[in-house]
Amino acid sequence: MDKTFFRLERSPATPAGRKAVILRVVWAAVERTLFRLPLPRWLRLRRRLLRLFGASFDGHCSSRIRVWYPWKLRMGRLSMAGDRVTFYNLAPITIGDSTVLSQDAYLCAGTHDHLDPTFPLVADHRAAIRIGNGVWVAAGAFVGPGVTIGDNAVVAARSVVVKDVPAGAIVGGNPTRIIGHRPAG
Repeated sequence: MDKTFFRLERSPATPAGRKAVILRVVWAAVERTLFRLPLPRWLRLRRRLLRLFGASFDGHCSSRIRVWYPWKLRMGRLSMAGDRVTFYNLAPITIGDSTVLSQDAYLCAGTHDHLDPTFPLVADHRAAIRIGNGVWVAAGAFVGPGVTIGDNAVVAARSVVVKDVPAGAIVGGNPTRIIGHRPAG
């Protein structure tokens, strides 16, 4: 078990009780064993495991995704998370319907308060990530805390999203900027 988890659980930003710590430890063990088995027809089992731990998950996922707190994940119908997608969901992450998260995308719903000398975690509602319907987050993109991505938007590969993305926009770069718009309809 990695030590960062235990430091996180004791931080003021995550006032987790004993039950939450135990649940996180059990999830970590399940995620690293049963969840990762690369058997062909285990999508249903992976969905059931996520739901068992509190996720609202109607999408598809690779056996190699990483979910820190399944009970803070909501993923809509026909959405897909590719290989090595990471949900660092200290705060809730909500994914709409028919959305694709390509391989190596990293959704980071937590940060540190850099203005405080103790550098505490910020993992409350301000860090929540919301991704709309019909969105494509391309390979290797980073989505930062508190970001909302509107419906039908596209985030280009390797982009760093630190501000909200309007519906229908195509964004790219570090930090992202609008590079186009998807046609309506």
